[in-house]
Amino acid sequence: MGLSAPPLPPAVPMPHATAPIPDRPAPGPSNVALKLTMALTGTVFALFVLVHMIGNLKVYTGAEHFDAYAHWLRTLAEPLLPYEGALWIFRIVLLICLLLHVGASAILVVRARRAKGPHRRRAMGWRRIPATLMPWTGVVLLVFIVVHILDLTTGTKPVAPQSFTTTTPATSYAFDNLVASFERWPMALFYMLVMLMLGLHLVHGLWMLATDYGATGAHLRQVWAVVAAVFAAVVAIGNISIPLAVLAGWIQ
Repeated sequence: MGLSAPPLPPAVPMPHATAPIPDRPAPGPSNVALKLTMALTGTVFALFVLVHMIGNLKVYTGAEHFDAYAHWLRTLAEPLLPYEGALWIFRIVLLICLLLHVGASAILVVRARRAKGPHRRRAMGWRRIPATLMPWTGVVLLVFIVVHILDLTTGTKPVAPQSFTTTTPATSYAFDNLVASFERWPMALFYMLVMLMLGLHLVHGLWMLATDYGATGAHLRQVWAVVAAVFAAVVAIGNISIPLAVLAGWIQ
């Protein structure tokens, strides 16, 4: 008889390879929508602080002109709008932008920290300082907004100076209130430090606008980086000059 080949062992069933489960998108708005929201609201804030700084510099023209400017803001668009009507529209728009900006920022920070896990970037260069400090400078600016309103808008003691005089529909005392506030060196120093924080916040926030608005050209981004730095420096220095002038006795 011929030799027969040994029977083959039974086939072992191979486990089925499971397809990778795609990552589920984070609940809520997408990162693109959040960054665009921050870009749009950030643009509004950048324009506001520039115009506000220009208005503040009118303090160098004397009490009469500065008070007239403050009074004009409250009577803008009368009689179409009531007294302070335009001012309240600006305030409401800024408040909505603030809520959207802070909310979008908080969500993006939380998502970024979750994505990084326990690993953190180390030994970052000095150019990354504004970006690293963005959440903290943002918190400082939020505190400053509250203090600034209590000091020069509502005149709430003890934040406001004891000599604060409330504006009336006929007269503004913005010049005297500003000078009285900055004659207190702690408030003047606080204001100047916050303006430095504002400059850091602006220089990175404005530079990020190029990315958020889709500008990808290397040359355009370099030019915009210079524009952001100059813009931030002008706003910070212009505002810092006012308490310095008051403390030096140039404005009184």
